[in-house]
Amino acid sequence: MKIHGPDLTQRPPRSPRVRLGGYATLPRLLDKGRATINGLAGEFHFNCPLDERFFNFVGLDVALLKKELAKDKGDGEILEWINAKAKHKRTEVEIAAWSAFQEQRVPTDVESRKFFNDYQAKVAPKREDVAAWFDMLDLDDYVTFGGKA
Repeated sequence: MKIHGPDLTQRPPRSPRVRLGGYATLPRLLDKGRATINGLAGEFHFNCPLDERFFNFVGLDVALLKKELAKDKGDGEILEWINAKAKHKRTEVEIAAWSAFQEQRVPTDVESRKFFNDYQAKVAPKREDVAAWFDMLDLDDYVTFGGKA
């Protein structure tokens, strides 16, 4: 059974900067989950390390969320469900701080920095505004679907 969701073979999921309930990455995670259920995720991965950060922060099982998404609920309904089921009941301030930190995260280990720098050198060598992971994800989404960096 198909549910309402994006076709990630035709366009990228929402930017990791887009927030739902104050949570950065959540709308992107939901897009990837719905596309996965529909078999339309393309090269995007549901429950990737970025998604895992959200699941760990709220204390939520990925399989339970996937089951809930399969019920074809909208973003607002899913957010209510997450708030009800999360093991870690986070305050608005905690959510805002976590989201701000996620948005500013940069590669910190040598292997990640090499991957990041090599990718940027390949697709956008003259761009000086690509510094954080979210910058790279937005750039990758843009370039993957035909944009020129």
